[in-house]
Amino acid sequence: HSFSSSLSAAELRELKFLCQDKIGKRKLESVQSGTELFNFLLEQQVISSHDVDFLKTMLKVIKREDLVTRLEHFVEEGEANVPEDQPDVNEKRLQKVAIEVICENVGREWKMLMRKLGFSEVKMDRIIAANPLNLKEQLVQSLREWQKWKGKDAKVTDLIKGLRDCNMNLVADLVEQKLVQLNIE
Repeated sequence: HSFSSSLSAAELRELKFLCQDKIGKRKLESVQSGTELFNFLLEQQVISSHDVDFLKTMLKVIKREDLVTRLEHFVEEGEANVPEDQPDVNEKRLQKVAIEVICENVGREWKMLMRKLGFSEVKMDRIIAANPLNLKEQLVQSLREWQKWKGKDAKVTDLIKGLRDCNMNLVADLVEQKLVQLNIE
């Protein structure tokens, strides 16, 4: 957002020109701000939170080294703040396995699970809007957001308790079995 507000109209036109091969003509014509352009690039998966190379290249082409520096700083800060608030490596490994099992076995009742985990309706609505026809992706994204939100307090035991509270005991049992297998290996 801060990048968008610091772009002139001419710079926005240049950025739109640079995106001609990435975004359709009609969409590009509708773009009125840098934020809209960046959102289209995110939708097309040209840029992501982990991959801003294309954005960096575009900013260099329009000779906005100040924004390139800010972008690099933003990426560095984002990376630097991650480890402190993240679960340890073992917990992350367990969560990954648990989430895979949950995503394979929880269907339309995923919202009930997310509510039990304390996840907000607003966030669920945003995720549904972003993935309107993909139930599994809605669940995956919700669980990822839950992990980010909880940070180091995100625990597999919370996921299992949430499943049991929703009477999804079979899925909870499957998660526990998979975790036992993982610990044996």
